Parts: sequence; C-alpha cells; structure tokens
Amino acid sequence: MALRKILTYPEPVLRQQAKKVEVFDEELKQLATDMGETMYDAPGVGLAANQVGVLKRVVVVDISKNDEAKEFITLVNPVISNGEGCVAGEEGCLSVVEYEAKVKRFQKIHVTAQDLDGKPLDFDAEDRFARIIQHEVDHLHGKLFIDHLSALKRNLYKKKLKKLLKSRV
Repeated sequence: MALRKILTYPEPVLRQQAKKVEVFDEELKQLATDMGETMYDAPGVGLAANQVGVLKRVVVVDISKNDEAKEFITLVNPVISNGEGCVAGEEGCLSVVEYEAKVKRFQKIHVTAQDLDGKPLDFDAEDRFARIIQHEVDHLHGKLFIDHLSALKRNLYKKKLKKLLKSRV
C-alpha cells in the first residue's frame, strides 16, 4: 500500500478521458488499494484514477457504515444509466482545493461496472452514494464538479485559485 499524490486543478490530466480497463491483474488491484488509502488519508469519500495521474476507468467510493471501519468499493469501467430525480447538494473535491458549491445530480442512478476480477457489478444507488458515484464518474470523462456551475461561479473560483497559488509561491 502506498499513498499517491492527488493532482489538483488546473492539472491537465484531470481534463483527459480515462481509458477502459482491459487487463485485470495485480497492478490494478494495487492501484485500487493505493487509491483507497489515499482517499481516506486526504480525507475523502471518493477518488478517480485520473486524480492520481492514472488514465484508467477506475474509481473507489467509501461505503463505510460508521467512522471506525473504513470500507470502500472499487468500480472498474463504471457506466451510469437511468438517472431519476434531481437533487442539489453541497460538493467539494480533493482535486479542487478550498471550494465547495451546490451541484444538481440525479437522486437515483443505475450503475454497471466490473470488480477487480472483471466480474460484472449491477446495482442501483441513491442519495449520497449516487452523488459520489456521479462525481467520480465525471472525473473519468475529464469533467470536474465546477463544470456544473455557472460561468460566473467558475470564474470566481479561478480568480480565487490564482490568488491562492500566488500566495503559496
């Protein structure tokens, strides 16, 4: 297990499309383990492979029932379908520093994916779980949660980020 560096906006890899996973091997399992450890260390509730610089269609999502036992699910090649309802909720992102905003997402979704052995997964997700999956799958398409915001809010964030980055130099 190893912590990986979480890349932050405007890192170009965050805007790239992740590639479909074709090989289910130990390297993939190690990636998922590292991503889970990195996500919890951050701390976060979801992480996509491109956030750690790997352009593979892999996400990890926290499914812990309480704070003590950390547990996550790995979704390989996830696809979202049959979105229902529309709910606005507060979101942040490990790759979008110091910013949160309300984003509209489906309340319920259907997910098809594969596990780390390539076996099919097929389930419905609702509420917070559905929101996290939608957020992470967006990353695989090179999309950030700020892309769901108005141009005005996005530009305000970009100005804030420039000031933040200058102050760190």
